[in-house]
Amino acid sequence: MKFTLSWLKDHLETTASVGEIVDAMTMAGLEVEHVEDPAKKLAAFTVAKIVEAVQHPNADRLRVCQVQTIDGMKEIVCGAHNARAGLTTIYAPIGAYVPGLGVTLVEKPVRGVVSNGMLCSASELEVAEESDGIMDLPADLQVGQSAAEALGLEAVIDFEVTPNRPDWLGVAGIARDLAATGIGRFKDHAVQPVKGEFSCPISIALKAAEACPVFAGRLIRGVKNGPSPAWLQARLKAVGLRPINALVDITNLISYDRCRPLHVYDRALLVGDVIEARLGHHGEPHAPEHLIALDGKTYAIGPEMCVIADGGGERPIGLGGVMGGESTGCSDATVDVFIESAWFDPIRTAQTARTTGINSDAAYRFARGVDPGFVEDGLELATRLILELCGGEPSDVVVAGQAPAPPAPIAFDPAYVHRLSGLNVGREGSLEILHKLGFTIEGQGATVTVIPPTWRRDVEGKADLVEEVARIAGFDSLPSTPLPEVPHPTGGVLTARQARARLARRALAAAGYAEAVTWSFTARKTAALFGGGAESLVLANPIASELDCMRPSILPNLIEAAGRNARRGFADVALFEIGPVFASDAPSGQRTAVAAILAPHGPRRWDNGATAEDVFAIKGELFALLDELGAPVSGLQIAQGSAGGWWHPGQSARLQLGPKAVIAEFGQIHPAVLTALDVDGPVYGFELWLEAIPEPKRKGGKSRPALKASPLMPLWRDFAFLAPEALAAGDLVRAVLGADKALIAQARVFDLYQGQGVPEGFKSLAIEAQIQPVEATLADKDIDALSARIVAAAEKLGAKLRT
Repeated sequence: MKFTLSWLKDHLETTASVGEIVDAMTMAGLEVEHVEDPAKKLAAFTVAKIVEAVQHPNADRLRVCQVQTIDGMKEIVCGAHNARAGLTTIYAPIGAYVPGLGVTLVEKPVRGVVSNGMLCSASELEVAEESDGIMDLPADLQVGQSAAEALGLEAVIDFEVTPNRPDWLGVAGIARDLAATGIGRFKDHAVQPVKGEFSCPISIALKAAEACPVFAGRLIRGVKNGPSPAWLQARLKAVGLRPINALVDITNLISYDRCRPLHVYDRALLVGDVIEARLGHHGEPHAPEHLIALDGKTYAIGPEMCVIADGGGERPIGLGGVMGGESTGCSDATVDVFIESAWFDPIRTAQTARTTGINSDAAYRFARGVDPGFVEDGLELATRLILELCGGEPSDVVVAGQAPAPPAPIAFDPAYVHRLSGLNVGREGSLEILHKLGFTIEGQGATVTVIPPTWRRDVEGKADLVEEVARIAGFDSLPSTPLPEVPHPTGGVLTARQARARLARRALAAAGYAEAVTWSFTARKTAALFGGGAESLVLANPIASELDCMRPSILPNLIEAAGRNARRGFADVALFEIGPVFASDAPSGQRTAVAAILAPHGPRRWDNGATAEDVFAIKGELFALLDELGAPVSGLQIAQGSAGGWWHPGQSARLQLGPKAVIAEFGQIHPAVLTALDVDGPVYGFELWLEAIPEPKRKGGKSRPALKASPLMPLWRDFAFLAPEALAAGDLVRAVLGADKALIAQARVFDLYQGQGVPEGFKSLAIEAQIQPVEATLADKDIDALSARIVAAAEKLGAKLRT
């Protein structure tokens, strides 16, 4: 939104400078983006008079001028055809930067004659797109007067309008808020109705009240259209609008001045005597509708768009609130004009503008919700200006429909301002600010009734009223009060889960994994692949269409990240993330997961890319991490075939302490899931949940226990068992360890054999057991007894010692 200081002063009586106005706007919450001040830009340029202009001795097209300037008499070489004695123009001294040329003037000879400055054209000062010769100004201007003042140029303030404040899209609305800050007095120009001279021959029909609740209009006959006066053209040009003709310029002026978009129709080009507001037709029996708009482009009309039509409602002549049609546009030949002043639904208008791609000033305002209480006043204001500038005879006003209900009254205790914001504005100060902003105050008790004006439909409660008081009083007045000191919790800074998350992060980074930080959201169809996508976890207002659901697992985000890396030439990745996952919208449905993936896609090799990254590698990483986190690794059960459907059924498993105490899942990602995510396989991974890992038993005291290292040498014994093919090697290792927890320190599988000598349905598992004596060296009989216990523990699982 742009406006000039002189335009603002039409509604605000003030002596403040541009800088003071900008400061007041900033403190009132109006975000000023840019101030274009010609006085600063053209500070070096002043008015000058040519006293003498003679032919250059060495050039036919140059003249040597004696010029009276602010710096005294100067000799300047000029190539303009209109350089003559007595001409009043603009002078640029040596050292001045000429914006239209992009050069800084230096003293140098021109064909043997030194030019001590420059005489400027309008295009060289960037006050016109084109120019023919140097500027020819009125003779009564004083030498030395600034160029900006002589040319009537003034500063233009450009600021960003928040979506909830459409009243700021009119200069009058800006003036009202500035007046409330105390920088000036608001000029409340009451709109005087214009009496109609005859009945309006055009009627209005509303066939879609949900799209256009109220529509007012009137006919003015006998107008004389043409170029608008210089003051109106200058005002529009200052804010970047192109003057068209008086009728159109008047509607643009009111749109920027009062945030009241209007539209004018040439009565001679209307078909019939009824203008209709309806929704777009689609399908049979109507053919698809199109509109040739005022911008000359053709737009398809959808069934949800508000259409203005004539000819019995059959011919579209405009898109309500967005843009009028070319078929009824006003020109210099217009004699009778019909003025439209309506209120269009903001959401429908915004959707129409997005669908058609039309970015009009009207759509920008209607999409934010213009004042529904200014429909008829805007029509009267336009009528008065048209009669003043174009003449004519007005009809009576015709109105169809009813404006939306005004904002609801709010019960408000002024003391709430201090309780909510800490400001000491006082009761009378708070009510005075609200009154200056246009709010109506009723009642005298501790609690009053505040009625928001029709142009402030964003105010819905007492907190909004406090915000209005606070921004006008000045956010810099808010007291700085430190928060109350919170006592430090006992038991350390980090919880056990936080400590484990930190430990897991360090362990995985040390193992060569790169940490990723992804969204807690994913696409609903992706969530469904990993057991999620419930309706309760779908976001009502997602930040992006592809992030519309809370993630049930971290794995899909990591897999998609691996795919993005692969598409950019980095296919071989190892990633991990620690963060929340969501099984439901209840507090108990959120857990903290640690997930990691390996995507082994190394370069081609002579051995066909053989790599150690497989399901056993990821299993080893998982067990190493669990051991680092203090999980009871020796007591974990490996449930193969029980993992989620996103895992490869033959290369995945679940780690659990029992059927209901699941700690982690690991394995290869199912190829069908990778195809759905558009990622090349294979991808291996695991996911564990920190809450599922049992807390270690608390030990008395904070000091570590004494190291109990045995002074005796350990010894190793190997056992080869014939075990059923279905028996998991981990179960057999746990059985061996459990044979004597005091003496057996470690046990591991070092060989697997199936083939000749091993019965069908069995396998040979070789296990190495480390025996660590504690009190005395073991005798042969002690070792034999221990070996017997190991064999007996294995036999309970169906394994027999191989002979």
